[in-house]
Amino acid sequence: MFAHVAAFTDYSLLFLRVMVGLVFADSGYNDLKDLGARAASLGLPKSVTLFLAVAELLGALAVIFGVLTQLACIGLILIMLGAIQKKIFVWKTGFWGKNGLGWNYELILISMLLVIFCTDGGRLTLLR
Repeated sequence: MFAHVAAFTDYSLLFLRVMVGLVFADSGYNDLKDLGARAASLGLPKSVTLFLAVAELLGALAVIFGVLTQLACIGLILIMLGAIQKKIFVWKTGFWGKNGLGWNYELILISMLLVIFCTDGGRLTLLR
């Protein structure tokens, strides 16, 4: 029925990569802006928080530009799994959480990263 839209697959994947990348870039940047406060809110040492923030920024850039896309997706998925683990087992947050702070957000990002991973981000990349 809509077979003609298949021609836009690579553009759709590029858009998906940019949107996912912007989310992670913003998160990593905000973590770096006030590293001490972010580390305290997560209950993690500053060094671990710094590592996660830099990993989010580098992963975001890799996903956006299509450089080592699948490896970046794996790294970002692992970060999201860590966030889900923290929300479920440490903070006892439900799927929807309070004020929209549940782990559904991380699960959506993992789903998006899996699409990028399985398609290798499409053909519109800098490096394959």
